[in-house]
Amino acid sequence: MSKAKLYMIPSPMGESDPKSIFPDNNWKQITHIKYFIVENIRTARRFLKLMDKNIVIDDLHFEVLDKRTKYNEFSNFLAPIKKGFDIGVISEAGCPGVADPGAEIALLAHQNDIDIIPLVGPSSILIAQMASGLNGQSFAFNGYLPIKGSAPIKELQKFENRSRQENQSQIFIEAPYRNMQLLETMLKVLSPQTKLCIATGLTTQEEYIKTKTIKQWKGKLPSIHKIPTIFIFLA
Repeated sequence: MSKAKLYMIPSPMGESDPKSIFPDNNWKQITHIKYFIVENIRTARRFLKLMDKNIVIDDLHFEVLDKRTKYNEFSNFLAPIKKGFDIGVISEAGCPGVADPGAEIALLAHQNDIDIIPLVGPSSILIAQMASGLNGQSFAFNGYLPIKGSAPIKELQKFENRSRQENQSQIFIEAPYRNMQLLETMLKVLSPQTKLCIATGLTTQEEYIKTKTIKQWKGKLPSIHKIPTIFIFLA
C-alpha cells in the first residue's frame, strides 16, 4: 500500500461551473478520497457533487476546520492517514492554506512527515494581482485591516508609506458586507495619486476588475456590497 497523503483541493470562488476552472486531473486525483477536512461542510458537499454527480456523499467523512476549531482537535483530523487513507482539505472558496485555516493542518502534516499534494486551482489573491497592472515583482498580502476606531486609518497610512518606499503592491481582503466601508475609508485616507485595483466576483459572472487612482475612483464606485473582493493599492 502506498503512503497516504494530504491533498490541498481548491474550490470555486463563487457561482461558477467547477469544470470550467479546474483541470480534469484534479478530479482524477481525488475521486478515491473518503475523508475531508473542510471549512464548510455544506459548501464542500455541493462542490464535490458538482464535480461528479454520481458521487455518494453519504459515503464521505467530513471534519470542520474553521476559525473556531481548537488546535488540540487537529491531530484527530489526520488520524485516517495513519490508517492508510488519503485526506482532502477544501477551503470555503479558493485555495486551502492561503488566507485560510488549512495552513495549520498543512504545517501539522509536515511535522508528522505526511506528504502534501497541492492541486491546481484559482487563488483570488493571485488572479487579482495578475490583472491589476500593479507591481507583480514585489507585493504583500496583508489580510484584513482592523476595524475599530482609528486603527484602520493608521494601518492604511503605514501600508501606503511602505508601498511608496518599497514600490510594493499592498493586497487586502474584507468581509464582503464591509467592502464599501473599507473602500470609503481608502478613498479618504490614501493619496489621490495612489493606484487602487478593485477585483470582485472573480471567476464568476459578476467578475469586475478595474485599476484607477484614488482621485479617479471618487464618485464612481462599483457596487461590491456582499461580493467577495480583493483590494490592491500601489503608491
